[in-house]
Amino acid sequence: MSDVESASHDLSRSAAVRWTTRASPERVWAVIEDGWTYGAWVVGASRVRSVDAAWPAPGARLHHSVGVWPLVRDDTTSVVECDPERMYMLLRARVRPWGTQLVELEVGVGADGTEVTMREDASGGLAVLAPPPARRLALRVRNREALHRLCLLAERETRHEEV
Repeated sequence: MSDVESASHDLSRSAAVRWTTRASPERVWAVIEDGWTYGAWVVGASRVRSVDAAWPAPGARLHHSVGVWPLVRDDTTSVVECDPERMYMLLRARVRPWGTQLVELEVGVGADGTEVTMREDASGGLAVLAPPPARRLALRVRNREALHRLCLLAERETRHEEV
């Protein structure tokens, strides 16, 4: 069993963040499905270099860069699972040399609007050596900002201004 398969069953103890937005679930999902937007909302991603034509099908990859110039590193994120009907995606993000992360995204209707949930944890490499409580704390802070950015992008498309 690969590290992705074994770790995907353990995301229940991962860093989980939930954000509520007024954008429709379909609009939020459209931003998630568009691999070219990841550089705008994923904290740490400095740019998207290319997106496989099959994105977001399982196995498709997003080629991104991480960091701030001159300390920029090229890497990839791949789709492990994607269910557009359920608005669910499981990604495997590589950030060498630190390791790999499993990232789960879910979009649904909540009591106060559209709820977006993100779960993430280290699945390989040096990152798994960090104590789980410290890892979860850092990921929660980072992913709270990522979901905020994601929802701002989705809301931007739903705003109508009077002229």
